Amino acid sequence: MRTRKAKILNFILAAGLTAAVAGSAMEQTLTVEATSISEIQNQIDATQNQIDGINDKIDTLTDEQELIQEKIDDLNAEIINTMTSIGLKEDEIAAKEVELTDKQEEIDVTQEAYEEAKAREEKQYADMLKRIRDMYENSTSTYLGLFLSGDGLSDMLNRMDYIEKIYEYDRLKLEEYEATKNEVHDLWDQLEAEKEQLESDKTQLESDREALQAQRSELDNMLEQKKQESANYDAEIDKYKQEAAVAKKLLQQEKKQLQELQQQQAQQSAGNTAAATGTYTTTDYTATIDNASGSDLGKRVAKYACQYIGNPYVAGGTSLTNGADCSGFTYRVYKDFGYNLPRTSYEQRSAGTGVNYSDAQPGDLICYDGHVAIYIGGGKIVHASSSKTGIKVSNANYRTILAVRRIV
Repeated sequence: MRTRKAKILNFILAAGLTAAVAGSAMEQTLTVEATSISEIQNQIDATQNQIDGINDKIDTLTDEQELIQEKIDDLNAEIINTMTSIGLKEDEIAAKEVELTDKQEEIDVTQEAYEEAKAREEKQYADMLKRIRDMYENSTSTYLGLFLSGDGLSDMLNRMDYIEKIYEYDRLKLEEYEATKNEVHDLWDQLEAEKEQLESDKTQLESDREALQAQRSELDNMLEQKKQESANYDAEIDKYKQEAAVAKKLLQQEKKQLQELQQQQAQQSAGNTAAATGTYTTTDYTATIDNASGSDLGKRVAKYACQYIGNPYVAGGTSLTNGADCSGFTYRVYKDFGYNLPRTSYEQRSAGTGVNYSDAQPGDLICYDGHVAIYIGGGKIVHASSSKTGIKVSNANYRTILAVRRIV
């Protein structure tokens, strides 16, 4: 950050000097005329050098601003993706609220069943106590009393059969009591478990929602910072463009003066006074990919991705034709080859297998801080750069590389 601030400060100081020089040169051009072609040519060269210097500074600032814009677009995309996640979480919470309502009704039913079972347990226990008490208080009701009070062998056998039935009845009642008691305990455990699960679900959902909201707030703050940085660069670029306009006006006057002298000295060679212009040659990215080492599938991925160079950048988008952000572009390219990558650039940094940049091959993912691209060979990448430039080819090391991931 200090280096960037120092660079901007130097630009500002240079701007002041450039403006002063440009103003002085302008005044001299308006008041003094050179008398030879060589003098005018020297003035033109000096002014052109001045313009070139200003343009270099504008290009430097524009490149840095483009990098900031790329980060702004990445943040916008992450915000959209986060908001989508928040929306999904809200839907999940709404569904969970319905589930909680249904579960509460189930708990209420369980509670009623528990209360009924508890009442049966208490009644059975009270009945058993009463029966035991009656048996001991009334001697004629005891097994021995029943056995001894008979008249004759036949009557005694009948009473023994009756005693056995009483014993069997008591045993069944005891088993019924134990079963009811176990049922009561099971219902209570189920009731407590359901209540605990409900509270845990509600707590987890609220925690997830708060975490997503905090992430959204952090992204918003980062976005505002980047927008302010971009605005500062806008101001610097506008200032240098004004200086360039002054210098270009001066250059036009000097060229006009040169043309007048050349007409006066027709016997001298007119020379080539036009400013040199570069010839734009379209890069053959197919040849770049073919000349690189790597798998045939990886090269096919790289060639496929290059077909969409020039298409727009759209935050949150995954369309190769209508617009995609950086992770949406890589996500869709690999998806068309049957590979399902995570949706965000941060998650894609862990996809596939890590390799060294020195071993990068066409089709590999090149991961940066908040950005991702596809390597095509020759030190080049194809990526959804920014809303200003769309999908384009750049040097792979234009930003600090954090990881290289081999997907295919």
